[in-house]
Amino acid sequence: MATSLSRSPPTFLLLLLAALLSFSLPHVTADPNSDLVADLLSLQSQSHSGLIHLDDRLVSRFLTSTKTPRPYFLLIFFDATQLHDKNELHLQDLRREFSIVATSFISNNPNNSSPSHAKLFFCDIEFKESQSSFALFGVNSLPHIRLVGPHVKDPKESDQMDQGDFSRMAESMAEFVQSRTKLSVGPIQRPPMFSRLQLGIIVAALLIWTPFMIKKVLTGETMLHDRKVWLAGALFVYFFSVSGAMHNIIRKMPMFLADRNDPSKLIFFYQGSGMQLGAEGFAVGFLYTIVGLMLAFMTHVLVRVKNSNTQRLAMLVALFVSFWAVKKVVYLDNWKTGYGVHAFWPSRWK
Repeated sequence: MATSLSRSPPTFLLLLLAALLSFSLPHVTADPNSDLVADLLSLQSQSHSGLIHLDDRLVSRFLTSTKTPRPYFLLIFFDATQLHDKNELHLQDLRREFSIVATSFISNNPNNSSPSHAKLFFCDIEFKESQSSFALFGVNSLPHIRLVGPHVKDPKESDQMDQGDFSRMAESMAEFVQSRTKLSVGPIQRPPMFSRLQLGIIVAALLIWTPFMIKKVLTGETMLHDRKVWLAGALFVYFFSVSGAMHNIIRKMPMFLADRNDPSKLIFFYQGSGMQLGAEGFAVGFLYTIVGLMLAFMTHVLVRVKNSNTQRLAMLVALFVSFWAVKKVVYLDNWKTGYGVHAFWPSRWK
C-alpha cells in the first residue's frame, strides 16, 4: 500500500504537465483544399496529355461536395464517344485541340505544379460514364466546354464557351481561359508533324535518292518529262475544278444520304440549292469533262485528219455528245434549284 501511494504523486504531475502542454501548443488543422489540389496534381501527372478524366465520383469530390471558394479553376470538355462518327460536330478534333491547350498551359506555367500556386486544371468527361454529371451541368448538346470558377456553387451557373468560338480551335480556347480567369495560357505548342526518327529516315532516304534523281534529270527520264503524266494531271485538275470537289472537302459533304422514308435506299441527288452531295458534283464534273475532251479532240486531233468526210462525221458526233452532256447539266440544275434555263432568241429571228 505504501509503495503505490508513493508512486501516485509523480503520475499526477505528469498528467498535469501534459494537459498544460496541450493547451499551450497551437492547434494544427488539416486543410481539405490542399488535399484536393494534391489529388488534382497527381491525376494530372498521370495523364500524358495533361487532361484529368472525370467521372461522377470525381465531379462530386472536386466540385459538389467542396466548400467555396475553391483554390482552383476546372475547365471541362464534355465528350461523347458515340458521336465521334458525326463529322459535323468535330468532337475528336476539338478534344485534340483541347489537349494541346492543356499541355501548352502546363509547359508555359510551371508554377501550376506547385500546390501553393495551382489554379487551373483541364478535364474531360464522357457521356456514357457520367450521365449524372451531364445532367448536373445541364449539358444537352455538343460540343460543350465549361469553366467552373472557385466561387461557383451550382455547376449550371458556370461559364460556357460560345459555340461560335470553336472555329478557331486551340487559340479561341486559350482566349476564353484568359478572359475568364486572367491566367495566360502562353504560346500554343503544337506537336511536330514528324518525329525525330521519322525526320532522320526521310533525310537518309533523300541523301540516298539524290544522286539517282540527278542522273535521271540530266538524261530526261523523270515523270515530269513524260507527256502522259502531264495529260493525266491536266485532266485531274480540270475534273477537280468543275466537279466541286473543293466544296465537298471544305464542307465535308457525304457522297450520298440514306432515304428517311426508306433507309434501304440511298439518295445521290438532293433536290434543293442549299446542299450538294458528292455524287452530284462528280456527275456534273464527269459531264463537263466529256465536253472538255470533245473540245480537245476537235482542236488537237481532228484537225490532223486529212479525209474531210471523216472530219465532218467526227465533228458531228463530238457536237452531239457535247450537246447531250450540256443538256443533262442544265436539266439537273433546273431540277435541283427549281429555276428554268431556256435559250434566248433575238427578237428579229421571230
